[in-house]
Amino acid sequence: MCKRRSVVTRCALERRERKGMSPTSVLLVDDDPDILESLSDVLNEEGFAVQVAQNGREALELLGAEPPALILLDLTMPVMDGREFGARIRSCPDFASTPIILLSADRDVWSMAQDLRAAGCFSKPFDVTALLGLMHSAVAG
Repeated sequence: MCKRRSVVTRCALERRERKGMSPTSVLLVDDDPDILESLSDVLNEEGFAVQVAQNGREALELLGAEPPALILLDLTMPVMDGREFGARIRSCPDFASTPIILLSADRDVWSMAQDLRAAGCFSKPFDVTALLGLMHSAVAG
């Protein structure tokens, strides 16, 4: 991790703590265990509270009364793919406005991002710094 990002993260965390704010919640949905582990580590270092799911069905089970501030979603997964998960939560008023960022090797990622009214999308492999920038913008409103 670069020094600049760690300094920015530390300052952001200190501001959140002074204001009595809890970490921003992120739901990370991907069937690749390596992506779940490495991206969770980066997001935790950035001060996000991360929940992980390996498919859309697991992700639906994790959604409680309080929606996450942001969902990072793969499209191609077993059991329930990202398309079905995204369509289901977009049809639910409690989650209809929750920002989604798609992370996928699927060539159709751009059109799916439009269909799901996603805040953005990244083709795998993706640039983590660019992803973090979009995540901060998406949760800021």
